[in-house]
This record gives sequence, C-alpha cells and structure tokens, in this order.
Amino acid sequence: MNDCGESWDTVYERELQTFQEYGDTGEIWFGEESMTRLIRWMQKHKIPLDASVLDIGTGNGVFLVELAKFGFSNITGIDYSPSAIQLSGNIIEKEGLSNIKLKVEDFLNPSTKLSGFHICIDKGTFDAISLNPDNAIEKRKQYVKSLSRVLKVKGFFLITSCNWTKEELLNEFSEGFELFEELRTPRFSFGGRSGNSVAALVFQKT
Repeated sequence: MNDCGESWDTVYERELQTFQEYGDTGEIWFGEESMTRLIRWMQKHKIPLDASVLDIGTGNGVFLVELAKFGFSNITGIDYSPSAIQLSGNIIEKEGLSNIKLKVEDFLNPSTKLSGFHICIDKGTFDAISLNPDNAIEKRKQYVKSLSRVLKVKGFFLITSCNWTKEELLNEFSEGFELFEELRTPRFSFGGRSGNSVAALVFQKT
C-alpha cells in the first residue's frame, strides 16, 4: 500500500490510463537520486554491461530505461501487477528500447525460469511486503528464499528502503548474504536528532 491506502494495482491502472492519454510516465517512486546512486555503484564496480540485472517490483519501468540508457543490455523487470508491466512496456516502447524483458511475476513465488541473475535490485518492494498485514514475517522469509534462488553465488543485491534501518536489514538478510557496502543516502536532522531517512545497502550472496 502507498500512503493513500490505495493498492499499487489501482495506482498503476491510473498511471497506465494517464500514459495512454498524455504520454506521461507518472511518478518515480524512488526518485532520480536513488536511481543515479545505484547506477553509479554499478559503474564504480565495473559491472559488465551484459551482466544480467533483475529489477524486483519494477513498477513503471523507469529504472530499466535508465539502465538501458547507460548501456546495460541484459535487463529484466518483474512486477506482480499486470498494469505495471503494461505501463512499463508502453514507456519502454516510447523510449524505443527493445532489449528489456518484462514479466508478470510474484517474487514470493517466482517461476523456475527466473534465475541466474548477477544483480538484483529492490527499491521499495521489500518495504511493501513488510507492510503486508497478512503474514508479514513469513513473507519476508519467503522473499529472502526467493532472492537466494534467483541470484547467482557472489551476485549482488542492491536494496533501497524507507522502512528499515541498516541494522534491521542486516538482520533480515543474514542468511546466505553478507554486507558488501553501504551506499550514502541523504541525512536529515529533526529536533536535535539526525539520521538517514533511507537505507541503501549492497549485499553479496555467499
């Protein structure tokens, strides 16, 4: 759920309609800054442009477009929402990009074909799963299992979260993953306290 209590499906259906009517790509939930941070990390670590990249919960696919513009050629976006995948498809087509794969997938129960990725990226999906009122703990465990299944050994998992601190994420992903690097995120100070409103971490599968 987002802040307004709407389901993501409703949000994507509305964005899809807006895109079809006006050609507007809608909101970028995690913002330019977050996308740039992730791509810079990939460049810094010389991730090959043909490395297989999975965007978990791709939403409107804007991050896939950014990756493709930087020259990444083996990228896949998944989302449980068919409206999101349709919206991504429209946006990607408008950008004239053809080397992006899109699939409707429930990451908690991924198809067997979804495997062998060098890089997995999450910018809000783990947060959304964590907020699910039904069985959130079980679903988080299932998420970690799915991640283990789709990511290659020594592969990287880049997660950006608004809901979890670094320490909490380390705890959630302690089985089968180790912290590789913490990415710098904007700091805030409020009422004499300061901290990070967003956690961005890179894990490596052991």
